[in-house]
Amino acid sequence: MTIKLLLLTLFFFLSCRETNQESLKSPQEQIQSFYAQEDTILPDDIEEITEVEKKTYHVDSKYEYNYRTGISDHYEYNYDIIGKDSLGNEVKGNINISGKYGAGKIINEKGEKKDIFVRWIENSKLVGKDRDSLAYEFVVE
Repeated sequence: MTIKLLLLTLFFFLSCRETNQESLKSPQEQIQSFYAQEDTILPDDIEEITEVEKKTYHVDSKYEYNYRTGISDHYEYNYDIIGKDSLGNEVKGNINISGKYGAGKIINEKGEKKDIFVRWIENSKLVGKDRDSLAYEFVVE
């Protein structure tokens, strides 16, 4: 019984001690860490590809996306979209999307640029809203 108590105390002491050593991360681990923390896509994300994204930039003509960045389970895709607002006006634009949700910019028939927030509803089809809460339906172009 005393040995068990001593081992339990020793285990508790060793598991609770603090370590001040920083682990060294490889470039791949740093990229993975960046994408694991990046959850929200904003409309301005389509304007520029960051240095970190450039390292994982990928184009594949077999798929509908323009390009992809990131690593497995943390990909961000870029698509051209076309659709209509809830009033029947045609719009076209460009979005970045990760998982089910994304954001980007659209241009209406008058040439006005608007921020858009989108989500997938089925393969190649999305719905979205602008900052004025006007609803849209899109297809991947």
